[in-house]
Amino acid sequence: ARVARGRVATVAVNEFVFRSAVSVGDLLSIYARVEKVGNTSVTVHVEAWAERNPSAPFLVKVTEAKVTYVAIDSEGRPRQIPKD
Repeated sequence: ARVARGRVATVAVNEFVFRSAVSVGDLLSIYARVEKVGNTSVTVHVEAWAERNPSAPFLVKVTEAKVTYVAIDSEGRPRQIPKD
């Protein structure tokens, strides 16, 4: 929504990789970065990491995904993403 300067809708989950389960007690951190901005769409890469074993912590990547959003107007139709 920040990149598109308004409402967006998810149009595709291009890729979803499950590497490990999230366990009760894990501290989960989720990171996202914009990979591509098109005329009406934004593609975002997302990673989730779990910190396990508080007495001797270690990190495990539990999943990652590539998600594409489309900017929409008040009618729900695609709209141009402003270029700065």
